[in-house]
Amino acid sequence: MCLKPLDEIRALIRRAKARDIETGRLSQVLEQRSARLHEAIKLPPDQAAPALRDFVVRYIEHVPEFVGAIDAMTREAGINHRVEPLLNIACDYFLSPPDLVQDHSQLEALLDEAYLAHRLLEEVNDRFIGHCGIPLAPMDTTRANVIAHELIGEPFANELDQAVLFSAELLLNEYPFEGDNFERYIEQHKSRGWSKELSRWPCLATDLEIDLRFSS
Repeated sequence: MCLKPLDEIRALIRRAKARDIETGRLSQVLEQRSARLHEAIKLPPDQAAPALRDFVVRYIEHVPEFVGAIDAMTREAGINHRVEPLLNIACDYFLSPPDLVQDHSQLEALLDEAYLAHRLLEEVNDRFIGHCGIPLAPMDTTRANVIAHELIGEPFANELDQAVLFSAELLLNEYPFEGDNFERYIEQHKSRGWSKELSRWPCLATDLEIDLRFSS
């Protein structure tokens, strides 16, 4: 098995960005949605729509970067044969999106697809932590996913979450995190941390720069 071509996803994103520059559709939609966001999401005064658009574009662009980094890390560790099926599902959300993804303009649709991919990677990471005590990869997209969930809006974002949970359950039952190479991977990162990986793939530690505060 090999990883699906990330260059196709990057090209898809580039085309969607170019089209959106012509139409301005995403900024119009985000302008409307910014007034309905949860009060915990703090946006720059008078710059809500541009800040949200920047967030959405980078959120989408991070998917192939995250997938590529995780693929390289797990390939080097000899555990990619069990991780690639999960990464390929994340790719398929872009290349062959499920029927439930609504017919938005291109960047809007890619936000839905990016949310599916990010949530799948988050779910896999969370389950790896529960099983092994460390993440599969040193990334935390929880805050970004909360913001994306708000932007997509309910109930549709909840439907996307359910699709992710269903996919994760099926895949992790078929490709469990076990074997000698997994044990070595876990012990290695428990002992030395993730500084090497974070220096090689800075995308894993990138902050998406929209504040999220939860009041007590």
